[in-house]
Amino acid sequence: MITDEPQKRGQMDWLKESVTAKLVFIGILVVVLLIPSSLVDNLITERASRQDEMMQDVSNKWSGSQIIKGPVLIIPYKNQVKYINTDNKESTKDEIENLYILPDNLHIKAGLTTQILHRGIFDVAVYNSLVKVSGNFSKADLSSLSLTPDQLLLNKARIVFSISDLKGLKNNPVIKAAGQTLTAEPVFDNTSLFGSGLQTAVDLSNIKDAEFNFEYALDLKGSQGLSFLHLGKTTDVEASGTWSSPSFDGRYLPDDRKIDSKGFTAHWRMLYYNRPFPQQWINNDKLLSNDKKLGDAVFGIKLRLPVDQYQKTTRTSKYALLIIALTFISLFLTEVIRKQRIHIFNYILIGVAMIIYYSLLLSFSEQIGYNWAYLVASVSTIALVAVFIASLLKNKMAALLFAFILAVFYTFIFVIIQLEDLALMIGSIALFIIVGILMYFSRKINWDRH
Repeated sequence: MITDEPQKRGQMDWLKESVTAKLVFIGILVVVLLIPSSLVDNLITERASRQDEMMQDVSNKWSGSQIIKGPVLIIPYKNQVKYINTDNKESTKDEIENLYILPDNLHIKAGLTTQILHRGIFDVAVYNSLVKVSGNFSKADLSSLSLTPDQLLLNKARIVFSISDLKGLKNNPVIKAAGQTLTAEPVFDNTSLFGSGLQTAVDLSNIKDAEFNFEYALDLKGSQGLSFLHLGKTTDVEASGTWSSPSFDGRYLPDDRKIDSKGFTAHWRMLYYNRPFPQQWINNDKLLSNDKKLGDAVFGIKLRLPVDQYQKTTRTSKYALLIIALTFISLFLTEVIRKQRIHIFNYILIGVAMIIYYSLLLSFSEQIGYNWAYLVASVSTIALVAVFIASLLKNKMAALLFAFILAVFYTFIFVIIQLEDLALMIGSIALFIIVGILMYFSRKINWDRH
């Protein structure tokens, strides 16, 4: 009886020995390994979110990032409006409205004393700061607002200012303004100029043209950053601190800065031409609470942690596909050159080791920092794979060569992570060289059989 058993056996032998079939299996395996790789990415994101939660928790208990807002001078005035009375006759009545005036010159000087608070394995940058605010208010241009001096209720004027988190205020600010010493009172009214904030009444009835100087100090604490609101016709800010790795954000960068191992100093000087607020306006207490306008007028310092292991680990994991593919290609070329078949299951085990590498990197980076964690995870993975290859091929030199190739791959990725600005160029050049090497070794391969 004739059977097709020899034909089936021949097909199986072809699948086992075909170079093309092996490459197809390897390609499918690389794609499958993307699934656990994405799970590792999710784990990194989860740990980073946990860090953000811990930072927020510490900020809530210590004090959050602070924005210095104000001061603004508010002068009530009488405005005569017409209305129809119960007899259907036109009549008039006085309504009290507000005139808002921003400082002519605003000077802010802030000194930050920083420290690190630890919550488990997470770090949060916090600070204490003494912020000195001074400046002056000039005469309002009443004619441009269709107001007259006799409409102003100068004896009922007030100065309003605020910080983002009142919990961080360590003293009750004393304001010297218009020759008076005044004590600020909290305002817990979401309809006020800054929402919650501070204000003090100031009698300007004896002040010629309502022009006067002011000064006060804020002894406060905060975390992660200190920012300022550009409100003066001329805003001049000096900031210094003991933090050696600050970043400057917001719409305005400092005109001068100095950063060294002892800390930083920075100086801003801005004019009102690109400020999103007018120098004076009437009857609009929402102008300074507009999020877009605030975003265009806020600037300051972020206390950036020197090493963010989650960001670097995330960037490293982006190269997982490249590392796995190059490792498998190197293993495949070793198999072809030495004419020793390596079972697909062994490829799977090596792929799993390459995925666990990122879990090692993440866990160790939380304890000893990214650079040392990269060294530990890389050496461990290379050693594991090299010993496994040596046992498979029964050849120590081949295993050492493969370990060297893996070391080159991991060193290449580390260099890319460190050189952020040149990462694209260096990566492109290296990939070009790798493709050239693969072209060279693939010339003599029999794509049907060994």
